[in-house]
Amino acid sequence: QVDLVESGGGLVQPGGSLTLSCATSGFPFEVFTLAWVRQAPGTGREWVSVIDSTGTSANYADSVKGRFTISRDNAKKRLYLQMDNLKSDDTAVYYCARAPDATLQFNYRNLDEYDWWGRGTQVTVSS
Repeated sequence: QVDLVESGGGLVQPGGSLTLSCATSGFPFEVFTLAWVRQAPGTGREWVSVIDSTGTSANYADSVKGRFTISRDNAKKRLYLQMDNLKSDDTAVYYCARAPDATLQFNYRNLDEYDWWGRGTQVTVSS
């Protein structure tokens, strides 16, 4: 059974940092592209970042570029999102998602491309 479980969310002040983690099981982690997606209160889900199966290629939404870093540990079957210089606009539930692809050669900004999702972890940026 495929499972993705996010952790690491919490309350942080503006300018602070958090690292999210996504633990996975039930599939060969090392051959799938993975992404982070977020949903702010009252809005739809927004693609944040994507990383290919080998961890060598990644992309970011303009809103987080230069502040967030996606990474993965294929041995531990975990996906990470290092979030620095957090802003109030980053407040959202953050989800990890799996794409049925090993590369970034698909429309990774289209959320319909992802076939499995975690249940999310809440990140709140507030003073």
